[in-house]
Amino acid sequence: MISNQVLQNTIDGLKNITKMDFAISDVEGKHLVSTFQNLEVSKSELLAFADSQADAQTIRDYQFFKVYDEHQLEYILIAGGGDDENLLLGKMAAFQLQGLLTAYKERFDKDNFIKNLLLDNLLLVDIYNRAKKLHIEPNVRRLVYIVECSPERSQSASENIRALLGTKTDDFITAVDEKSIIVVKELDAGADAADAEQIADQILKAAGQDAEEATHIAYGTIVGELKEVSRSYKEAKMAMDVGKIFFEERSIIAYSSLGIGRLIYQLPIPLCKMFIKEIFANKSPDDFDEETLPTINKFFENNLNVSETSRQLYIHRNTLVYRLDKLQKSTGLDLRVFEDAITFKIALMVVKYMKYMESTD
Repeated sequence: MISNQVLQNTIDGLKNITKMDFAISDVEGKHLVSTFQNLEVSKSELLAFADSQADAQTIRDYQFFKVYDEHQLEYILIAGGGDDENLLLGKMAAFQLQGLLTAYKERFDKDNFIKNLLLDNLLLVDIYNRAKKLHIEPNVRRLVYIVECSPERSQSASENIRALLGTKTDDFITAVDEKSIIVVKELDAGADAADAEQIADQILKAAGQDAEEATHIAYGTIVGELKEVSRSYKEAKMAMDVGKIFFEERSIIAYSSLGIGRLIYQLPIPLCKMFIKEIFANKSPDDFDEETLPTINKFFENNLNVSETSRQLYIHRNTLVYRLDKLQKSTGLDLRVFEDAITFKIALMVVKYMKYMESTD
C-alpha cells in the first residue's frame, strides 16, 4: 500500500533524528528498504519472528517489531542496537510507521470511494454509509474540476495541486485516467461563479507551473450534496470535450459557459449531416474561398455590424456588402438578417463538431 520510496524516506528521517539504523521487511521475509550498510538478518529469522506470538523481540544486536494493518501483520521493522534506550526509540519508530500505515490506508479508502462516487458506481445508501465511516461530510457545497495535462506531467502536476490546496481533508485529488487530474473542491457557503473561476485559475497555474505545453482545466456546477458530485464531474467532463471543439483558445472552461455548443455536442452525427445538407446543399464551408470564412467570422465577432467589420478588415463597406450578397446567392442565407445569421452560425459549429468527431474516431 505504501510505496518503497515513502518507506525509505521515513526511515531516513528516523535515522536523522535517532542516529539509529532501520530496515523494513514484508511478512515473507523480503527486505524492502534499509539504512544499514550491512544488515545481517536472515529470511529464516524474519519468518520465525513473524510466526511467533511476540510483537517485539531482540535478536543479537537487532530489535524486531511487528507493524499491523487492522490486526493483520503488514511489516517487520528492524532497528539497530539492543540496549534499553534503543529499545524505546525502536518502539517509537514502530509507532510512527503504524501511524503512517493508518494514514495511507485512510487516504486510499477515501480515494477509492471518491473514484466510485464520480463514476456512479455506488448506490445511494452506500454513498452515505461509507461517507459516514470515512468521516466525509455529505451536505457541503462542492465543485469538480478536471485538469488535463500530458501523462508525463500528471504526477508532478498532482503534487503541485496538493501543495496548493494544503492538508484540508475535505478536498480530494484523484484520477481515473493517465492524463486527467480530478479535484473535488469544498466551497464556502457564499462561494459563487466568480469564486469558482478564481479557484480554477489557481489550480491551473499550480498544475502548469513546470510545463512547456498547454494545460487545460474544466469544471461543472456547484452541488450541495455528496450524491450530486458525479453530476458535477460529468458536467466538467463535457465542458472539457466541448471546449476542445469550440473554444480551443480558452484554457479554463466552465460548464455554464458552453452555450449552444453543449446542445450541438449531444446531437447524433446522422442528424448533423442531414442539417448541413439542408443548409449548404452539396457544399461545405470548406468549399468557400479563402476570404469568405474570415469575413463571416469577423462579422459575427462584431455582432453583424457592417461598418465595424469593414473597418477591422480594412475593406470598403461596399466590398463587405458584395461578399455578403455573394454568400446569400450561394446559400440562400442573408447574414444581415438575425435569423439567417443564427442558422449559419449553428451550421458552422455543427461542421466543426462533425470534424472533431471524425478525427477522434
